[in-house]
Amino acid sequence: MSSKQGGKAKPLKQPKADKKEYDEHDVANLQKKKDEEKALKELRAKASQKGSFGGSGLKKSGKK
Repeated sequence: MSSKQGGKAKPLKQPKADKKEYDEHDVANLQKKKDEEKALKELRAKASQKGSFGGSGLKKSGKK
């Protein structure tokens, strides 16, 4: 079957979602979530600078 269209067919575009209207409670929750994510990111950066916790890593047995 010869066809002029080759390759995958493009999917239909989804309609853009409408902007949601947020009340004060929703805005407060979103701000709190952003602050928590920012704090977690800072803690991860701080922890990665210090290195591993044990220092020695996996212990190997003396047997060969």
